[in-house]
Amino acid sequence: MGMRNAGRCSRRWKSMEELHTMGRVNTLILLLIHIFCFSPTTITAIRKDIGFEPSHRPCNTTVQGRYFLTDDNGYVCNAISVNPQTRCCPETGEKFSCQGCNVLSQCCNSYEYCVSCCLNPVQTSKEQILKVKVAKPATARTYTSVFDYCAGRCRHSSESVVHENAYLSDFHHCFSLPSNSSAGTIGTRPEARLNGINVVVGRQGESCNSVCKLRGQSCVPNKLVVLNHCDVIQKYMSCKGACFSSVGADQPAEVVDDAPKHMNPGSCLYTLTESMLSCDGSHQHTRRLCPCA
Repeated sequence: MGMRNAGRCSRRWKSMEELHTMGRVNTLILLLIHIFCFSPTTITAIRKDIGFEPSHRPCNTTVQGRYFLTDDNGYVCNAISVNPQTRCCPETGEKFSCQGCNVLSQCCNSYEYCVSCCLNPVQTSKEQILKVKVAKPATARTYTSVFDYCAGRCRHSSESVVHENAYLSDFHHCFSLPSNSSAGTIGTRPEARLNGINVVVGRQGESCNSVCKLRGQSCVPNKLVVLNHCDVIQKYMSCKGACFSSVGADQPAEVVDDAPKHMNPGSCLYTLTESMLSCDGSHQHTRRLCPCA
């Protein structure tokens, strides 16, 4: 009898202990609910004062420079300082820098600074550039942006070399419109396209090869087309008998005063057939206007 009562008491004690334990668990749960639901301070998982750096538009760059490059914002920097994510130069230097450039001739002694200077809206008109063809054929595409034009135009071209193996001058990175362009007036500036050229008036009957050779220089064939305009010829010759179009390999030229009357003595001549222009051409009654370098 005593053993049975002891067993009952033991089971009753365990039940009371379990109830007590459950009570403590319930109390803990109620306490946690109160903290998370009714606490005046809201706990968040993300701090609002920490965020990601705002993203920037990636830049196009010239990338070919050995020491420097230029981005499409007009900044020049060295490769080490370029932002690795955006490829942009730091905006701490001079924007649209024309360091080492002749703004009048629109030519520079550095490719990167040529591109930077060219990107300046004051120097390059976007409306004109987007009409310029990348190459001569009618099927050639046009430039898609000012940066596309400047990066391409500032590279070496046939207009900056003599006999395809020597530069006309140290300023051989030029961003002026190409000579065959009709997009605007930039390309028609003779001073821009005659950078590094000595314009010489020859003696009667001489070819430009002879004229330039006497000066220890060579005739630059692709610059004859620049001189082949009345307004340019009149800057170097008197042209007393006006200026006429003609046909001949000796143009541009001036007819000497003692020439036969039917040749219009004292007049200046240019040709509409530019393919005839030649450094070898000469005529016994004319004096040639020659580009030497």
